[in-house]
Amino acid sequence: MFRMQIHTQIEIQASAQEVWQQLTDLASYPQWNPFILRATGNVRTGARLNVFIKPPGSKGMTFTPIVLKAEPQKEFRWLGKFLLPKLLDAEHVFYLEKTGTNSVQLFHSEFFSGLLVPLFKRSLEGNSRAGFEAMNQALKTRVERASTL
Repeated sequence: MFRMQIHTQIEIQASAQEVWQQLTDLASYPQWNPFILRATGNVRTGARLNVFIKPPGSKGMTFTPIVLKAEPQKEFRWLGKFLLPKLLDAEHVFYLEKTGTNSVQLFHSEFFSGLLVPLFKRSLEGNSRAGFEAMNQALKTRVERASTL
């Protein structure tokens, strides 16, 4: 079984509640998110989402992950599978850590496993990482702008 991980992080000057509210407002993603262009479903453990991602330089893809964890103001985690289990499984994680009264560190990661990881490794490390970073920055901008109003 092949494995790899993408890990990004960003400091956001806002409360965990404000960040969580924007991060889990899936309906608003088309307005601000340059990586996850569409997402529908309930942000609760066990729920199935419908997600369309478009990393830079790709055509994008739709998948239907299951929410593994939705702990308010702390962690949002889902598991998606490409075609069949064990081909390319991806566990996507948003983890919030309070760093001050009004600041949060967002850890945005994905853990990949499966037979196709070596085939997609270059794309995942390049395009997907760039998508994560673009999303992180867009979330930071959106939350900090709303926080100062």
